[in-house]
Amino acid sequence: MFSRLREDISAIRSRDPAARSTASILFCYPSLHAVYFYRIANRLWRWRMYFLGRYVSSLGRWFTGIEIHPGATIGHNFFIDHGMGVVIGETAEIGDDVTLYHDVTLGGVSPSVDSDSQRNTKRHPTLESGVIVGSGAQILGPITVGAGARIGANAVVTRDVPAGATMVGVPARQVVREKACKETFAPYGTPLGDLPDPAARAIQGLMEQVTALAARVQELERAQADRSAEPPLPAQANEDGDRAPIRRAAERV
Repeated sequence: MFSRLREDISAIRSRDPAARSTASILFCYPSLHAVYFYRIANRLWRWRMYFLGRYVSSLGRWFTGIEIHPGATIGHNFFIDHGMGVVIGETAEIGDDVTLYHDVTLGGVSPSVDSDSQRNTKRHPTLESGVIVGSGAQILGPITVGAGARIGANAVVTRDVPAGATMVGVPARQVVREKACKETFAPYGTPLGDLPDPAARAIQGLMEQVTALAARVQELERAQADRSAEPPLPAQANEDGDRAPIRRAAERV
């Protein structure tokens, strides 16, 4: 137990520059308290003491503002930064070295459960090792977020995410594909440097199309004006070969 506690404290110190001492982590970090409430509740849940497991989980939510279902599976070095409003569903699976920020939801998409068989099916996401999820992000359904992936703040993810990818937007789109998972921790679920905005990129594409269409319209208008300025052609013969208009003009002369 103490080795696991030292591991948890080390994980927090390595990812949060505000963690100045072990004492502050032990007494002032609700994410650490929530994880230990979860571990007790999860042990009771695996012993089929479902009511006691949910009761301990509810106590943990009341004390920390973090809701972790006792049926969830969580690996080593799990860290929730700030933590308030985090919700982790019953069938969620979280690998090692995963980081979540506040208001993250690992939820399901099924509106109701009608039988025990449906209750035991996979309804919540799987986060593989090294995933970072930014604040306010929603990861919904039985999808898999690959190792080392990053989910940007307020993103809504409803499809599988490749390993090493960065997802942003509503619905989330892949904007960065890294060749390999980085060894160093990058906070907030976004890479360093400029991050392309999918909405701004779409608007830019529309503006380019509008500019091209406006240029084409001007070109057609100039061509039409040039044709209008040309002198009229002689009257053409009718279907019978009669050149009456030309003949009448000659007679008048």
